Amino acid sequence: MASASRISRTFAPAPSNSKLIDDHRFRALLSDDDWGRLPLAIWRRFSKRLADGKTIVYVGEVDQASISLAGWCVAQIVRAIGGPLPTGAETGVPMIVAVTEDAATGGQIWTRMTGRRSGFPQVISSCKRFAGPTGLEEYIGCGISVALRICVAHEALVFRSAGYLLQIGRSKWPLPEWLTPGDLTVTHSDLGGGAFRFTLEIVHPLLGRLLRQSAVFKEATS
Repeated sequence: MASASRISRTFAPAPSNSKLIDDHRFRALLSDDDWGRLPLAIWRRFSKRLADGKTIVYVGEVDQASISLAGWCVAQIVRAIGGPLPTGAETGVPMIVAVTEDAATGGQIWTRMTGRRSGFPQVISSCKRFAGPTGLEEYIGCGISVALRICVAHEALVFRSAGYLLQIGRSKWPLPEWLTPGDLTVTHSDLGGGAFRFTLEIVHPLLGRLLRQSAVFKEATS
């Protein structure tokens, strides 16, 4: 799409100019057998650590999206803590994911920008931290984070929520289930040729599937 091309030229750094460091943080969360079942391209993508403050950009397009009425309501409510969920279900629109090494936490800041056919793009930011009860958590904002467990399924890397936490000062408390949007699953699957699919799904125990969004990406080039 023309809009996707414009975005990639504006935001894409040259990967060849980025300092890469061998990264074992994700691999350490999986058994050797599970890691060995992943395609080589996923190994490389999740073993590539940038120097602190550097960014790598992936450019793609949303090809599947759905959101229920309950999902739309939940997405509006959580805007009070930074708007971590998609609020629309448009397809054929560009999406950019920028991953930046965070020197302060030793984690990664993920910024996702999704285009819209009218109005400004939606921007969602979070921070993946290698901490918490499972060794990996996603910090959303306002002291709220999601503990994540990772596994391998059908040669894809899968991230599943393992509880939502509220941190005040140095203390953390688990949030009751009724205060959470439900079970979150993020799947990263390789498509070959440098492309990969990123799928987000949230299912509530009572309200069913709230939303699903899938996009296909490639690493941006200058």
